[in-house]
Amino acid sequence: MADKKAKWYVAHTYSGYENKVMDDILKTVENRGMEDVIQDVRVPMEEVIEIKDNKKKITERKIFPSYVMVKMIMNDQSWYVVRNCRGVTGFVGPGSKPVALTDEEIEKMGLENKTIKIDFEVGDSIRVKYGALEGFLGVITDINFEKEKVKVKVSMFGRDTDVDLEFNQIESIA
Repeated sequence: MADKKAKWYVAHTYSGYENKVMDDILKTVENRGMEDVIQDVRVPMEEVIEIKDNKKKITERKIFPSYVMVKMIMNDQSWYVVRNCRGVTGFVGPGSKPVALTDEEIEKMGLENKTIKIDFEVGDSIRVKYGALEGFLGVITDINFEKEKVKVKVSMFGRDTDVDLEFNQIESIA
């Protein structure tokens, strides 16, 4: 089992049962000592600002209603635990064969936090490598690691303009 790598799978649930399913799976994993097989269970959430009667209210809502993400090493035992949890209707995939999420899907869903190493910081001078502003020079004013973007002050038409660029669009000027 140690040579297998855990992958993310998607379990389909009854609407409104996502958190209950997550709790039940985590409880079963703890009771059976399966932490090395079923490693993580999540219901992806996002913060939403609702305006009602001119009052702002921040609430959380499910990004993928009726789905629970499970990081596990797929074997008969782990499949059985998740599949037979009350509220689970099955795995996403053809028939009874679950399909693991691709690295690209995992990245887009934000399930795994990857560490980003960059060789620039606020105040550094940069050059734009490609895009509409290719060849322009600028100074970094802000770095957003979550969105992998930088705010750069670029001189255009005789005035400084703030533009948002992706990390891979710029290079440091030494």
